[in-house]
Amino acid sequence: MQSRNSAIQMTLLIAVIYLALTANLEPSNLVAAFLIGIAISLLIRPRQLTIAWQRLPLAFWSLLRYLGILMLDLVKSGIQVGRIILNPRLPIDPGIVMIDTGCQSELGTALSAHALTLTPGELVVEMDDQGLLFVHCLDASNSAQYVAEAQELRQELLSKIFE
Repeated sequence: MQSRNSAIQMTLLIAVIYLALTANLEPSNLVAAFLIGIAISLLIRPRQLTIAWQRLPLAFWSLLRYLGILMLDLVKSGIQVGRIILNPRLPIDPGIVMIDTGCQSELGTALSAHALTLTPGELVVEMDDQGLLFVHCLDASNSAQYVAEAQELRQELLSKIFE
């Protein structure tokens, strides 16, 4: 019964979002909105989420720290890439580095890959089922150590947020 309720809730939410984005309340668009909502709900099969209220303050604090560290990494990486680009010798040593995310959840792994891709000079080019990320770096010799250390901190924070 809970699965049916969450599927209905998801269908309604998707339909409302669709209608808000299209700004069209004609009968044919209403039918389309609900058909899209039903199709997505059947494909995703939502599950009932339980909230551990006692973990919420720690998860919120970890989220704030994660976002702050991400912003700091973006600025530092941007400055580093700017220095590399402005240097006439263009001192780069490109390569691919393998990083274990260590995250148990798919969302944690995806956010970790997203954070790595956002930072200038690094791009996740492959991700496997075990949570290993293959990251292309402008300077692989220096990035391997830094990315591994940063990933440990990201993994710790993401595990506090999602697990």
